Amino acid sequence: MRFLHTSDWHVGRTFHGADLLAEQDAVLGHLADLVTAEAVDVVLVAGDVYDRAVPAAEAVRVATRAMARIRRAGAELVITSGNHDSAARLGAFGEFAAAGGLHLRTEIDRIDDPVLLADAHGPVAIYGIPYLEPEPARHALDAPGAKGHTGVLSEAMRRVRADLANRAPGTRSVVLAHAFVNGGKGTESERPISSGGVEQVSGAVFDGADYVALGHLHGPQTLAEGLRYSGSPVAYSFSEAAQRKSVWLVDLDAGGLAGVRRHELPVPRRLARLSGRLDELLSGDEHAGLVDCYLSVTLTDPVRPIDAMRRLRERFPFAVHLDWQPEHGTAAVLRYAEAVRGRSDGEIADSFLADCRGAPPNERERGLLRRALQAAGKGD
Repeated sequence: MRFLHTSDWHVGRTFHGADLLAEQDAVLGHLADLVTAEAVDVVLVAGDVYDRAVPAAEAVRVATRAMARIRRAGAELVITSGNHDSAARLGAFGEFAAAGGLHLRTEIDRIDDPVLLADAHGPVAIYGIPYLEPEPARHALDAPGAKGHTGVLSEAMRRVRADLANRAPGTRSVVLAHAFVNGGKGTESERPISSGGVEQVSGAVFDGADYVALGHLHGPQTLAEGLRYSGSPVAYSFSEAAQRKSVWLVDLDAGGLAGVRRHELPVPRRLARLSGRLDELLSGDEHAGLVDCYLSVTLTDPVRPIDAMRRLRERFPFAVHLDWQPEHGTAAVLRYAEAVRGRSDGEIADSFLADCRGAPPNERERGLLRRALQAAGKGD
């Protein structure tokens, strides 16, 4: 049996204000093509289908279109909920959806109720563990002694192993889970899942499964041969600019895990960083190849340029993030008491403007500041 392991679609997320639905639709559509090309039997989505608990209608359309394409390509889907999803909303109509090959595992009391499939070697049990918020999960699992993420996931896997032990000999198993496992490397785009305690869990918690499809971390990574993160299919922060987004193709044979292959996904729009003085960035021929990239720009002008983002977007329409770090600038710590001691309101206003943009006000600006202070009853 062949699986495609993906996760963290985050359909509906924006990128520094830029709409990503077209990019998400394109990459998720590629998954359906891959199902056909690689004869995939089952697609596993390990949580965070959506970026919000209540996704916008456009996001729902993109996600459901992706699922329909995958199903038409011939694969069944097993999907669990992540910490961004509303488990109840994602799992609505799950009983009906299963008849069409879409298996939604979003309920805690169904952790030990696997999706059962079979190939030439016998049965395969696929267990979906939805994201478990520790405090409500320990009550739902009737495990008052379960502490933190490790406690509730340990109880969930205890139930999985107990169910598997009662299955026919030779039954192979796959587990989907949404968690931060020790050894994994995060990025800037994951929402922290700690709540009054340590969020990371040991990979040993998942012992006993032939393959564990992890979700939550956005970079593809291997923690053990059968314990992997697929990462998100689209980059959601500039910390992911160097990543090659991918999915895992997982094969099970009669003895369990037979092999795992990585398949890199298409990149609808690259991410890049750019640094320099504004006029140089706008005129330099060496930057022509970045016109179609999402850009994070750091300006190094000694004085903060006026209307910099608008000017940048005239050449780089997908510039989405702007920072200013002046050349030879100092990271002095500004203490309020020291900044205002012995100074008039006008001097404080002048100093504030100089700190913000790297140059003091000119005479016209100083006149405007003085009139504003006088109007507020703060004139010198």
